[in-house]
Amino acid sequence: MKKNKLKLKRQLSLLPGHLVVGIWCLFTVIMLLWIVAASLSTSPEIMKGEALKFATGFHFENYVRAWTTNNISRFFMNSLLYSVTAMIGSVLISAPAAYVLARFVFKGNLVIRSSFITAMSIPQIMIVLPLFSLATRANLSGSKIVLILLYIGMQIPYTTTFLMTFFAGLSRSYEEAAAIDGCPPMKTFWVIMLPLAQPGIVTVCIFNFMNIWNEYFLSLIFASSEKNMSVGLGLKSVLTAMQYSGDWGGLFAAVVIVFMPTLLLFIFLSRTIIGGITSGGVKG
Repeated sequence: MKKNKLKLKRQLSLLPGHLVVGIWCLFTVIMLLWIVAASLSTSPEIMKGEALKFATGFHFENYVRAWTTNNISRFFMNSLLYSVTAMIGSVLISAPAAYVLARFVFKGNLVIRSSFITAMSIPQIMIVLPLFSLATRANLSGSKIVLILLYIGMQIPYTTTFLMTFFAGLSRSYEEAAAIDGCPPMKTFWVIMLPLAQPGIVTVCIFNFMNIWNEYFLSLIFASSEKNMSVGLGLKSVLTAMQYSGDWGGLFAAVVIVFMPTLLLFIFLSRTIIGGITSGGVKG
């Protein structure tokens, strides 16, 4: 009886938090449904507040117009290029570094760890001018390459710190068994330890993809032409153009196209994300 009362008391103490989260989720779902409905409506219906009525049917041509006329296809492919290449590049650099920092004791280990954490806390606006100066001197300004390199560099501190925690949680018996069989440390990492860290790698790849996909500031500074713009900056240019054309249905269709990749990642890979995070917190 006393146990049931304590359980009920605990559930009641969590009720305000559940209500806040529930209201936030409900508001988010309603907004998403309205945006999707507006993307399938005409501009007059949107201006009259009748997007949810679909009085004239579903206008899928809004998506075709957004993809072609508004150059969303170019912005989409640019962001896909930036996100995928930076995601892979950051993991290829960070995974070996995280493994060494997590599994080996050497002078400077703590300093390097602290440096990564410090780098995560530095605002982008504080280093954007030196980076722009370096890119200009290297004749990389105004190209896709400079954005790819910047995105890789920006993700390395977080990726390394995340994977350090994950590698530290793996049992050392795998490395001991590999050493007995005569496997060198580098081969042990690539053949044994890296596959074991797959949940953490997949999780950090998802986070990196979403961070780069939604990035706006660096693209604003370094994407000097429309051909290099990411979806965030491209959507802003579409919004500016809509003020003159009045194609609000095409604008909301563009918004749906832009947020669809990250939404699908959350829907289909949410268990992977949670599993990767919780696995990284368990010491083996």
